[in-house]
Amino acid sequence: MKITLLNHTPLNICSHAIRTCWQSFEKGDNGGEKDIELIDRVGNKFKHASTLEHLYYNFYIQGISRALLQELARHRIASLSVKSTRYTLKELKKEPKFELNDFENASRYIVLTGNELVDNASIKALENLREILATTTTSLDIVKFCLPECYKTELTWSINARSLQNFLSLRSNKSALWEIRNLANELYNALPDEHKFIFENCIKDEKLSE
Repeated sequence: MKITLLNHTPLNICSHAIRTCWQSFEKGDNGGEKDIELIDRVGNKFKHASTLEHLYYNFYIQGISRALLQELARHRIASLSVKSTRYTLKELKKEPKFELNDFENASRYIVLTGNELVDNASIKALENLREILATTTTSLDIVKFCLPECYKTELTWSINARSLQNFLSLRSNKSALWEIRNLANELYNALPDEHKFIFENCIKDEKLSE
């Protein structure tokens, strides 16, 4: 899994939105300590969280499973642009046979769990997919129906700060799917340091919020 922060909204946009309510622009310091204190007080402590929606983050997420992609779809206030399976399956067609227990090779295409029984079953599914691609002229629209859930994908993901707080609170919890928990932690790590105060109370892993 690899997370890249592509872009983010400056903090002063959020503080400006907050000060719009009281017309207190003269008290601002362009995203400095005064504005940071204001954002924390109004957005976090007073729970006027709609003001946090003016902060937006754009991430490039690589190397996650289709199972995790399905989990992401449950978070509706976010935008997803996902790698097309139909146009990218052709690269798999050129591969030699995938052998059981060759986890390093298979990991180029699938997310492994560390469970040998499950991961070998995933390799079998990957090899079945490769064989179909190599031996038939079946439309890729049909072939993709036999993709295993562990098959890797990537996407550009955009989300506002309020929705990201919700995502991190739910998905960094120990009860969450291990892969999406890893994603939540990596997303937090990728945030600009000056923005982390908005999210540190959302992270359930205490080591990350220190």
